[in-house]
Amino acid sequence: MIPFERLIVIIPTYNEKDNIYKMLETLQALYPQLHVLIIDDGSPDGTAKIVKDFQASKSNLFLIERTGKLGLGTAYLTGFRWVLERNYSAVITMDCDFSHEPAAISQFAHALESADLIIGSRYIGGIRIMNWPMQRLLLSYFASIYAKVITGIPFTDSTGGFNSYSTKALRKLNLDKVFSIGYAFQIELKYKIWSLGFKSVEIPITFFERNEGKSKMSRKIVVEAVVNVFRLRLKKLLGTLQ
Repeated sequence: MIPFERLIVIIPTYNEKDNIYKMLETLQALYPQLHVLIIDDGSPDGTAKIVKDFQASKSNLFLIERTGKLGLGTAYLTGFRWVLERNYSAVITMDCDFSHEPAAISQFAHALESADLIIGSRYIGGIRIMNWPMQRLLLSYFASIYAKVITGIPFTDSTGGFNSYSTKALRKLNLDKVFSIGYAFQIELKYKIWSLGFKSVEIPITFFERNEGKSKMSRKIVVEAVVNVFRLRLKKLLGTLQ
């Protein structure tokens, strides 16, 4: 298993005051040595202040504050660049709203011993999504099928956000050429790392609909995903993917 002090969890936040303290407290209790990086997009609800207060008792908690809501993809890219300047073995990405179970992080740490891309799949071996309306579930499920058909990516869940990437794999990517901003970022990153030939595995996770705060999903994000899957396939055919 990869030592927890060599792992860092990146959590993007926007107006997560109802979840952030509980999330940080839970991670601290489960994995005292795990490093955590919060990327906050100027949350007007005071999310960043809660993180700063928590930092007083946690030396392995870090915060990057950005001015404005700049998108999920750019938040992760900011985090990746920060991580690659430091001595970490891998990054774990997850949401702040407990839709991803913190207890599952140990599964990623074990899987990282033998793979560079670990995908937390909500669909492998059956559907494990709790409390989603049927319309949202079908949208997510068929989005992964759509990405699989268009690009050839072999994963059952290419749109999910609970994943892990080795820093070795991230260093091979040209982060400046990542063009997706919303949830299409999840597909693009997986596709590019898989296309580079890195070993990738899916592990089963259970996804829970958030209890606090509001979902960031929008029509614009859905349209971006539809268009960008075609862009990825075209770039692959033209040899300009990376």
